[in-house]
Amino acid sequence: VLSFIIFICYIASLAASFMMAPLLEFLLALFLFFAYASKLNEKFKGVHWPLADFLRCVTAAIIYFAISIAAVSKYSDGASKAAGVFGFAATIVFAIDFYITFNDLVTFLKQGSSDCPEGRKAEDEDSDSDSD
Repeated sequence: VLSFIIFICYIASLAASFMMAPLLEFLLALFLFFAYASKLNEKFKGVHWPLADFLRCVTAAIIYFAISIAAVSKYSDGASKAAGVFGFAATIVFAIDFYITFNDLVTFLKQGSSDCPEGRKAEDEDSDSDSD
């Protein structure tokens, strides 16, 4: 929702060149929301969903911080200032989401790494290789 508000502010401002970043972030967040809601993360096991969400949070926080500084310092109209303030708020929200998602990602990777040695041992025992 915050990304959509920032997108609308940038459309109404002189800093309309920055409108693409919030739009893409909004669409990506919408896609991930529907992917989790429709259980796509359970159907497509090859995609590392926590990693995708983690990368989205990191890039969004960095991009929102950069364009917010540019919008507040370079443009003087009210809509640009509002977009910049909302952008700083979005930076904080995405940083918090980054922290939460990072903890989920660590848990996800620990579960994956505990399964790997058992799978490798089974593969090694079943191999007919004479390289020993």
